[in-house]
Amino acid sequence: MYRFLLTPRWWGINVFVLLAIPFCVFMGSWQLSRFEGRVQEHRSATEQAASDKQEAARPLASMLPVDKATSGRRVTARGHYGTQLLVPDRQLDGKNGFYVLTLLRTDSGKALPVVRGWLPGKADPAKAPAPPSGEVTVTGALQASETPGDNGVSAAGGLPSGQTAAISSASLVNLVPYRLYDAWVTLDKADAGMRAVPATAPDGTGLDLKAFQNLGYTGEWFVFAGFVVFMWFRLLRREAEAARDAALGLVPEETPAPVTSS
Repeated sequence: MYRFLLTPRWWGINVFVLLAIPFCVFMGSWQLSRFEGRVQEHRSATEQAASDKQEAARPLASMLPVDKATSGRRVTARGHYGTQLLVPDRQLDGKNGFYVLTLLRTDSGKALPVVRGWLPGKADPAKAPAPPSGEVTVTGALQASETPGDNGVSAAGGLPSGQTAAISSASLVNLVPYRLYDAWVTLDKADAGMRAVPATAPDGTGLDLKAFQNLGYTGEWFVFAGFVVFMWFRLLRREAEAARDAALGLVPEETPAPVTSS
């Protein structure tokens, strides 16, 4: 009854199934490992952020360029404050407000964007405290340049003069007359009645949409594997029933087409 399995058609079906199932299982396992890796990175980043608050601040130059290992680490830099900008539509503890961003001109000839604090409400230059005069030393968490459109960073254009949507050298280069570091710092202690902005984990280390996409793809690949097995058994059962019916003479004879006269 199962001699049909030796036909060329079923050889092709069987080869396809034998290749498709391991492939689906491999892809599902790979996506699951990606998700587990992101979970571990998230855990490590959280632990690193907690330890970073306790470690001594290091010179800015020794921690550049910013990567997963240096993002969130405490750094220190000296210089004079220059141009001040506002970063609107930033939330803190569920409340909407804005960052006060001031450029620190260092002896290297470059300027470091420094988030001096957060204030509630709409971005208003009158609310933002003026930066300290003279040479200052800042200490805070090192952060990578933001990418507009990612992690809640606005990509909106047409902002009023003195505002920027993203804290990045690419966004600031046309707004300030300085060469810029491809990084920024959020102060440990905010200035003049503002609230300090907490450091964020580096990109790719959080349980973000991409992480849960990996988990979703894992389920999809395993479902595909199960579907291949289900369809193979269904085809096998239907073919076996057809072969049995034919052996018992239960297959209905084909009715000849009627002859029509012209």
